[in-house]
Amino acid sequence: MTINEALKNVRDLAYQSNLTEDEEFIFTESLSFLIEKTNEPKYMMELGGYYYEKQNFDLAIKYYEMAALQEYVPAYMGLGYIWYYGRTGEKDYKKAFEYYEKARAKGDPISAYKVADMYKNGYYVQKDYERYKKIITELYDEHKDDISAFSIIPEIYTRLAKIKIEEGKNDQARNLLEEAKETLAERITMNGFFGNFTIMKWLIKDLYKVKEFDPARFDFYDLYFVLETPHKISFVYDDDKYEVESTLEDGGIVIRFGKTWYRDIDDFMKKANIDGENLSTIYYELENFQIEEK
Repeated sequence: MTINEALKNVRDLAYQSNLTEDEEFIFTESLSFLIEKTNEPKYMMELGGYYYEKQNFDLAIKYYEMAALQEYVPAYMGLGYIWYYGRTGEKDYKKAFEYYEKARAKGDPISAYKVADMYKNGYYVQKDYERYKKIITELYDEHKDDISAFSIIPEIYTRLAKIKIEEGKNDQARNLLEEAKETLAERITMNGFFGNFTIMKWLIKDLYKVKEFDPARFDFYDLYFVLETPHKISFVYDDDKYEVESTLEDGGIVIRFGKTWYRDIDDFMKKANIDGENLSTIYYELENFQIEEK
């Protein structure tokens, strides 16, 4: 195998889903070859990320640590996540904090707000809410003009909004949450990662603490709020009318969209589709949301 052949294998297979056993072998062997021949941390990180997605966290750690030895910031962040969330079955907040702090020192904003969270929650470090607020406020000042879909505006604005709510500054909180919602919705159209939906769910919950729901004006993501209780909602897509209904069943809410039932609002938001297109992907084309009589 040559470097060019290995690179071609990686390019051809990196974005394919459901690789065959042979394709998985070619992909991992090609990355291993590139690591051996180039010692580039980006290939270590890519192979570690592959194993992370496969939930083989021991191998993910192996390759992330290889990249971290070269002070590769994404590796610090990846290791921080593994230990913060206990992906191996064991949380280690000391390791998480140390890796996040290393990445933060090199200017990584994601690790910065994770460090802030650890001060807020008292994970490994002593609780220090003022320090938490200081880090989040500084991140806001640094990134408030970043309008790209993959900016950290949703993560920073949602945290800052909670701070403003606690301070009784509900108008400021509402503005922050509405801006975060718009940016996050755009991000989700391009990346349906489950974590993005989780952020949106809690964002909507906080938004309707500081904003009155308007039944004459709401959209797809407001369904996180509306469908918490039994409702029938209609909307229009490509000139066709569709209905979604939430129903109380066995003490919880289940969702029906067309002929398909979803076990809860999270399942619906991530999976509901029209002709194979997820509703979250065509979010901007969904119109005229209305509450119908049940």
